[in-house]
Amino acid sequence: MADSLVASKVTARRGGRLVFRDLDLAVFPGEAVILRGPNGAGKSTLLRLLAGLLRPEAGDITRAGVAIADDPESHRADLHYIGHSLALKGILTAAENLAFWAEARGGDAADAASALAKTGATAFANLEVRRLSAGQQRRVSLARLFVTPATLWLLDEPTVTLDQAAVAALARNMTDHLAAGGMIVAATHVELGLEGARVMEMAASPYDAEAAA
Repeated sequence: MADSLVASKVTARRGGRLVFRDLDLAVFPGEAVILRGPNGAGKSTLLRLLAGLLRPEAGDITRAGVAIADDPESHRADLHYIGHSLALKGILTAAENLAFWAEARGGDAADAASALAKTGATAFANLEVRRLSAGQQRRVSLARLFVTPATLWLLDEPTVTLDQAAVAALARNMTDHLAAGGMIVAATHVELGLEGARVMEMAASPYDAEAAA
């Protein structure tokens, strides 16, 4: 079966709170799905479920027809998840941080240098991350997308703190990834101009109101 990511009738609960119920989502090679909705709608929860970092209360999430819970290693080896956390060590330089990620993913220092160039971070590659601006740190974090290939990108508000030039560069990189057969699920309120991207509107959870009634 061709690569795909499919969530079927997924129900999620966080901290005892029902976030969403019977959610369906399918993404195939060359496709992007943009998640939109207010805070608390479950966008971050959904991305973490798709990454295999959380398990649904009910429903199935499959990759190429195989439940990700049955083969989590293969699933995670072929995805990049960029969450709210930058996942960087402040005392290391940008280049050292990316070299660490490259080694962890089976790459090398040359992969790290190329990854930093993709997000326009080469100029500050040798500066400690703690000395960089928020936008520069975000560029370094996003460079993790390029240290090693991965078909699936899961991005949670990736444009936060980025300037217009960096947002435009991210959009180009996402377009190139899709053109190469990649898949993207991203939570963002920024219009990236991704041709053919589907928007999934996630409403505020109605279950809060049910609990208060």
